[in-house]
Amino acid sequence: MLGFAGKADIPSKAMVARNGSNPVDIGFDTIGNATVIGYDRGPVLATDPWIVGNAYFGSWGLSHQVPAEQAEAVRNSKYVWISHGHPDHLNADSESYYLDKKILLPDHLGGRIHKSLRAAGCDVTVLKDRAWHQLSDRIRIACVANHNQDGILLIDINGRLLVNMNDATWVHGWFSFIRGVVKRFDKSFLLRLVNHGDADMINFRNEEGRLLLPRHLVDKQSLYRRIQKEAGVLGVTGFIPFSSLHRYQRKDSVWAQEHVVRLVEYAAGATDEKKQGDAEVFPAFIRYCCETDTFREIRPSPTEDVVCEPAEFEDDWSDELEAEDIRDAARYFRAIEHLRDAYAFVNLRVGGRDNVIDLSRGRNAGVTFEAPRHSLMIAIRHRVFDDMLIGNFMRTTMHGPPPERLRQSFSRYVAKYADNGDARTKRELRAYMGNYARRAPDFLAAQFALRCKNLLRPGSAVDRALEKGFYAFVDR
Repeated sequence: MLGFAGKADIPSKAMVARNGSNPVDIGFDTIGNATVIGYDRGPVLATDPWIVGNAYFGSWGLSHQVPAEQAEAVRNSKYVWISHGHPDHLNADSESYYLDKKILLPDHLGGRIHKSLRAAGCDVTVLKDRAWHQLSDRIRIACVANHNQDGILLIDINGRLLVNMNDATWVHGWFSFIRGVVKRFDKSFLLRLVNHGDADMINFRNEEGRLLLPRHLVDKQSLYRRIQKEAGVLGVTGFIPFSSLHRYQRKDSVWAQEHVVRLVEYAAGATDEKKQGDAEVFPAFIRYCCETDTFREIRPSPTEDVVCEPAEFEDDWSDELEAEDIRDAARYFRAIEHLRDAYAFVNLRVGGRDNVIDLSRGRNAGVTFEAPRHSLMIAIRHRVFDDMLIGNFMRTTMHGPPPERLRQSFSRYVAKYADNGDARTKRELRAYMGNYARRAPDFLAAQFALRCKNLLRPGSAVDRALEKGFYAFVDR
């Protein structure tokens, strides 16, 4: 069982009820991967409802089943908020749980999700940044969108604040606004991804094909102090593990399962490392009453430990690209002007054959993606390349720059700005960034700190000083 930290090492019986179903009049549940259910005399709001099925071309499954009670509460919620387009947040297999709701979205530039859902006949409302919206007598929300095409939701339930950051980062310019809101609440909870880093591209290979793991996956540190650092930056009183509750299940990605955080790790070290003023670390799945400030632990069953063949998701590693595939891929990558400045080539190794797309403008750097044809071409034609990166069955080799440069010089420009924000040319990108700079109060300071950090040698004294001094702005 997950341990606890806070005012007492072990919560009293008055603080937590462990058995039975205790309906809550005003409060919230946390369940699934990144789902909060807000109640006010019944379910009112559900966030990012991944209830059944898979994500990332079958690579991810839920770590725990969503109990029937919470699944039904999602069905009965009046509103559903969707943070962004990743399939562990906007999940196609779970559409029956949310398509008929009033769908609320962050104000993402490009409006890709909005346009898609409206075309499907959904009732969709885009929430303007920082504006509060009353959903019921005792529940109101405010939302902000960032240039990384993610959204952060502030939920006020009867005077208790939930800061739902899902897997957003601090670098995107909204820190001072969020912290200012937190200061107005006596009880506040941060719901955010804090893990070892597997929920990003980690399947890097050197040119001989050997796996190159990021250092943070090799030398895993206690998560407790990281959680306290995250909570302390905002000044929240509680932390709930969130947006990292998945498991790998494809035969070609299950190797990454050993790097998925286990629930017991979140509170591990609390007894030895706890300091005065630490935020309370709650279990990942709870029902919290926002009238009595008591909670009970929800104990969903772990999902079955299975290993699926890639063929179950129509992937065959022996399939080669066809001529039309190569033409479509070339158009896709060449349309992104930044890639032509940063890379000499993109190589798609499919079915054991290299397909080099020339981007050269005098650069020597390149990147090879080794992947099965079916999922690769879906990702390219439907502009969801991030799904290939995060699925971690595709193998990536950087030629020239170190692996960590993929996120800085490729992933953002392809998956975030181009795929979702429709910003492919330099002119479009300047307009895109300018829009977010006008909206986010800390945007310019955040970008300056990030640019400085990216120029430094990782781990240097100056790098460490910047990390400490600009932690609220630096993308980890």
